[in-house]
Amino acid sequence: MAPEMIKVWIPEAGSATLLAALPDGMTADVWNGGEPLPDSADEVEVIVLPPTGVPAERLRELAGLPRLRVIQLMSAGAERAVPFAPPGVTLATARGGPDPSVAEWIVSVVLAQARQLPRFMAAQQAARWDFAFSRALAGQTALIVGYGSIGAATEALLSPFGVTVERIARRPRAGVSTMDDLPAALGRADIVILLVPVTPATRGLVDARFLGLMRDHALLVNAARGPVVDTDALLAELRSGRLRAAIDVTDPEPLPDGHPLWSAPGLLITPHVAGATSLALQRIQGIVRDQLARYAAGEPLHNVVGEQGY
Repeated sequence: MAPEMIKVWIPEAGSATLLAALPDGMTADVWNGGEPLPDSADEVEVIVLPPTGVPAERLRELAGLPRLRVIQLMSAGAERAVPFAPPGVTLATARGGPDPSVAEWIVSVVLAQARQLPRFMAAQQAARWDFAFSRALAGQTALIVGYGSIGAATEALLSPFGVTVERIARRPRAGVSTMDDLPAALGRADIVILLVPVTPATRGLVDARFLGLMRDHALLVNAARGPVVDTDALLAELRSGRLRAAIDVTDPEPLPDGHPLWSAPGLLITPHVAGATSLALQRIQGIVRDQLARYAAGEPLHNVVGEQGY
């Protein structure tokens, strides 16, 4: 008798690449997360979830899948899936896949804000010659809050500009301080870069007190998640002109029409695109391929959420 095939669901975004590289003994259906569950719901053992587009009602249905063993995300963050992961089901992320792209976005917006590119682009649209001095990155201090693999990739890009990097994470290690050191570090930083996951401890972390500890004219960069920042507190600082910001994520998200963040002074907004590059997709697909091969071979998976402390 032939061995039973392992059933996996994969999203359209990775179907061609992942189907071509399925391990022996594994067969796949395509499921994007928004439509009803496929007919193989009683057989599926591994589900690869796309980074967006899976409504809560679909995630709740996963608890009824009798053979489900693994939910593999195509994102580095897991906060949207954690509440819906059934007991006994392994939840794993694509940690590491978006690193170069997110780091590139961070450096791009830091340079744009330092050299006042939004101001000059507005002047160009108005056909106005608006000469102004700006501050170089050399000699500035950047504080990375939530120092992990993306933080390391960001530091590697910032350092050649002559930026001094300080690092804070939940767990101390060589060269990395803990959150206990955050208040003092905020007062030394010209640039504060947020890379923490969304957890009960980090939701609303950047509140009025946090922002008040930042030095005048400092830049806040949010490449983490919108709920990490208290939107009203950030708006108050931006309107006062004391701080500037560049954010790829918002709370709420997507940002609705008429929201005050759209017109806040000193703010550069992008629509959650820091990791939206072809390189990031290729790297994430590579991680998923490796995870599927590991599962098929009975080997431990990487990037298991419990091991990351979510």
